[in-house]
Amino acid sequence: MINCVKCSRPDAVLKAGFVRGRQRFYCKSCEYHFTEEKPAAPERRRRQATIADVAKQVGVALSTVSRALNGHSDISPTTRQAILEAARQLDYQPNLLAQSLKSRATSTIGVVIPDIERPFFATAVSGIQQIATEAGYRVMICQSKESYQAEVSNVQALIASRVDGLLICHSRETENFDHVKDPARRGIPVVHFDRVCNEVNSAKVILDDRLGAYNVTEHLIEQGCKRIAILAGPASLLISRQRQAGYLSALRKHGLPVEDALQVHIDFRPSSAEACLATWLAMPEPPDGIFAINYTNAFDLILALKQRGLRVPEDMAIAGFGDEFLANLIEPGLTTVDLHPYRIGQQAASLFLEQMAQKEQFVPRTCVIAGDLMIRQSSLKNQSKASHAPKAA
Repeated sequence: MINCVKCSRPDAVLKAGFVRGRQRFYCKSCEYHFTEEKPAAPERRRRQATIADVAKQVGVALSTVSRALNGHSDISPTTRQAILEAARQLDYQPNLLAQSLKSRATSTIGVVIPDIERPFFATAVSGIQQIATEAGYRVMICQSKESYQAEVSNVQALIASRVDGLLICHSRETENFDHVKDPARRGIPVVHFDRVCNEVNSAKVILDDRLGAYNVTEHLIEQGCKRIAILAGPASLLISRQRQAGYLSALRKHGLPVEDALQVHIDFRPSSAEACLATWLAMPEPPDGIFAINYTNAFDLILALKQRGLRVPEDMAIAGFGDEFLANLIEPGLTTVDLHPYRIGQQAASLFLEQMAQKEQFVPRTCVIAGDLMIRQSSLKNQSKASHAPKAA
């Protein structure tokens, strides 16, 4: 109910259409037409307070505010307290871009990873952040979602934001590295981790992929596997080639045949893993063990085998590469390699800090971290045979 704006009676007011989008009313008592009140204009967004606003409120010079906010000792405690209180009341936030233009540093590290939802990358970022925070750096995180174009855009955005350095793990699509070569050439510290690029003379943190893959393959051989297939990643990725080399080394050491048909490079997608499994199962002599260089593809294989009514590890032993909590929860538990991603992140951040401290004297080097073989039920064919053997009478 609305009151007439002329006679204030509410019981005689009727709606009478719209005028320019506003409700029109008619008062039968005083025969007066009027429209609803125009809503108040929304409050203007308050602009960001500046150092000049703080200085004006306290009644001091800009330089005095600047020195107080930066902790200079030549400001009296009373003045400093007044400045800090004014800054709090005005919600003053320092202009990081302006500071970076003056000091040529932002105390910010840019990190580019393929996928923050993957536990490996999330844990690596945690390691980076721990070291960076202790050293007084902020971390800006971007993810490529395994897209080359997104990775290029991320790097360009971080460089435009004047990060002090770049820590990057490349996407599976990345084959051109010009977007990383250019910052490195300009003296911006670049540290590669996990998926690295040998075309850039940068510090690197990598896993001992070859040794890890060798240990996985040898374990499958020790479990009685004679025809071991490898589900490798894109051939363009160094980790794919290194893990495949470790697999081949183990086969040759133990005198097992090397077959091209049992070595397939895929794009890590579940559909690709399932299609590859179907091809192998259709062979006259299918493999009796599969090593997936990516643990998520190992999960895909276990699920696909179960859907076909095949048992793991009795009918097919499965092993992966890369450990996370799901590897121990899935049934059967997945044999895999613990990659120590937190340690990888810590080492990558430490290399960045070392380069910042040494500047031109820094000599890029590669740090290699060895993984640990985690043996679980998915590969234990010998144990499985023993548990299914008939009991003696």
